[in-house]
Amino acid sequence: MAKFTIQPHGRLQEMVAHELGFFAAEGLDYEIAGGNIGQTKLIDASGQLIDLRSGAYQSYERGKGNKGEKSDISCACHWTVNNAAANKIGTMYGKAYVVTPGGIMVPDDSPIRTPEDLAGKEIAVGYQSGSHYATIQALEAFLKPDDIKLKFVGTPWQRVDVAVDQDLPGASLWGLTYLAGEQLGLRKVADCTFMITFMFPHGVSIDDVEKYMRALKKAQMELDLRPELYKHHYSDMIPERYRDRVDVRRFSVGERVVFLPYTEEIFKRTQTWIHERGIFDHPPEQVDYHLAVAAG
Repeated sequence: MAKFTIQPHGRLQEMVAHELGFFAAEGLDYEIAGGNIGQTKLIDASGQLIDLRSGAYQSYERGKGNKGEKSDISCACHWTVNNAAANKIGTMYGKAYVVTPGGIMVPDDSPIRTPEDLAGKEIAVGYQSGSHYATIQALEAFLKPDDIKLKFVGTPWQRVDVAVDQDLPGASLWGLTYLAGEQLGLRKVADCTFMITFMFPHGVSIDDVEKYMRALKKAQMELDLRPELYKHHYSDMIPERYRDRVDVRRFSVGERVVFLPYTEEIFKRTQTWIHERGIFDHPPEQVDYHLAVAAG
């Protein structure tokens, strides 16, 4: 029987659960594999940033609930996982979610000082990925919709490249890339903290998912108690081009797993928010929360 494949998300909880034997104690036959940490920004022959209209949602589409490659459990922003589950691409785990720090970052010497200064300025985000939705959600409190300008440049570390190289006025970073950005000469002008949720493909054993989640809960408690013991794991998640430029001991713990339900009300409110803004061509034809979400 194939091992339960855990796709990492650039956070510490899985590393702690592995190091301290929490997955094994739950009887989970697993491997930690996949994810991405190394992509560099993409430019065309003229030196311009390439517009990348593919992101987390498309990865789930291609993988049929796997996040691209085989991933019996993976994570993405709750908007993408919600809509993928609504479209029967995979199943959302509904008894926990993650909160990640994030922000729209600019070079420290940028004249942009406030969110209002971002009006009409291009901001690097990932297409139909967390930074896409989170940037809109954050800036709607300050700007008119027509004044919010997004540039789709790819994955989180590609956006770090764009921000550090000052290719665009700003970039939306979250989680580990946000923590790194704070030490790479970037400054936050708007907070983009947001929710992440878990997804698993159809056919994956819910018993294995529950073993994984119980182990993650133990790991979260350990991180709450002694975070300094585990921050060294961040080094392995940072591309070599940035590894020597940051001190992971100075990082916060980043993403935090919250063991509260992602309720039917929250699911429906999120569907409404996504489709009122036309982020997808059309909403799902029929949505059944109880089929889309493993919440029992």
